[in-house]
Amino acid sequence: MSATALDDVDLLSPEATEDPYSVFATLRDTAPAVWSERHQSWVVARFSDVEAALTHRGLSSDRVAPVLARQRAKDEPGTESSATRVLDILKSWMVVSDPPEHTRLRKLAAGAFKAQRISLMGEHIQSRVDAILDDFISSGERDLIHHVAYPLPAAIIAEMMGVPLEDQDRFRAWSDELALVAFGAGGEARGERHTRALRGIEEMFAYLQGLVDAARAAPGEDMISALAAPVEDGDRLADDELLSMLALLLFAGHETTINATANGVLALLRNPDQLALLREQPDLAPKAVEEVLRIDGAIKVLIRWTTEDVEVGDMTIPAGDRVFLALAGANHDPDYFPDASAMDITRHPNRHVAFGRGIHACIGAQLARLEMRHMIASVVERLPGLRLADDAEISHVPSLAARALRELPVVHDA
Repeated sequence: MSATALDDVDLLSPEATEDPYSVFATLRDTAPAVWSERHQSWVVARFSDVEAALTHRGLSSDRVAPVLARQRAKDEPGTESSATRVLDILKSWMVVSDPPEHTRLRKLAAGAFKAQRISLMGEHIQSRVDAILDDFISSGERDLIHHVAYPLPAAIIAEMMGVPLEDQDRFRAWSDELALVAFGAGGEARGERHTRALRGIEEMFAYLQGLVDAARAAPGEDMISALAAPVEDGDRLADDELLSMLALLLFAGHETTINATANGVLALLRNPDQLALLREQPDLAPKAVEEVLRIDGAIKVLIRWTTEDVEVGDMTIPAGDRVFLALAGANHDPDYFPDASAMDITRHPNRHVAFGRGIHACIGAQLARLEMRHMIASVVERLPGLRLADDAEISHVPSLAARALRELPVVHDA
């Protein structure tokens, strides 16, 4: 193995938080896989290597179990830390499981999504978008994240799951706390992330249990009712599995779409020629969404663990090591995407990896795309004078995995 290490690889540094793409460019130019001593992980950032790794059977998605084992060893005998308790809950999530358990969980989740007939939701999503923008325009508010990007996916996943809309802000707060662990928080929140995440999970589970009890007493057409019922082969989720699945769907069902939408609007504002082109040709909205997902998607890194020696390019990553698959690096690889650093809403083909690949590809990708198309197209059409506020200070949440803006203050002439 020809190991390559860069001692200063810090994906949580202020510089990497604001501009991860320069960091990943350096890693792409260095080697197929670069060892980060700080993160105790290999970082893979070339498109061909990331794409291959996403479907490699020697790379496990069960990334919580190794961390949980180490955390248990740190706990005092007879005690269980908040970190251990949080990780013990997260290890049952579908996204951090491998076959055959992943196959079973995804089948049950896919059935619940299929029952919602997402392809027919366009008209309803557009009506939601129109109402959100009506409120934004009349309110005089400035933060496009809280008042535009957030309400749509939060409302849609709430409706699909049968969650009362008036409780949106509650599960948004819980999701924010959960994201501290799920996405790898940096900065000031890192020291208390497990305590905060545990509190959020416990409150969310108590809330979801009430909805599950109600759905079992009077089943409806929502996803909670579908997930609580047995499927054709008689399989069903145990109570703890059900609560974990619902928490995951609530969290993932809006968190990444919020960030991707906000990142996309900011990318358009920073590329006025592309914004003007989309205004002139609104039918480019589907391609524009794919390009904003590529140029500044919601997820920077996916974590895997090697269960065997894995070849990456001309290197070998030994079994038992952690691997960061840099989706953000792959999506900016000039060897795969011509003029990769430039935004081009006419780009075709555009086979980015923003939603992953293989068995762990995002189960909600169809819904996220639909929501983003309607919202971004409507923002462009209805806010013709949209621009960053003069006093806007654009900054991102320090996070290993997520690409999330703190706020997006704008002004507009609607």
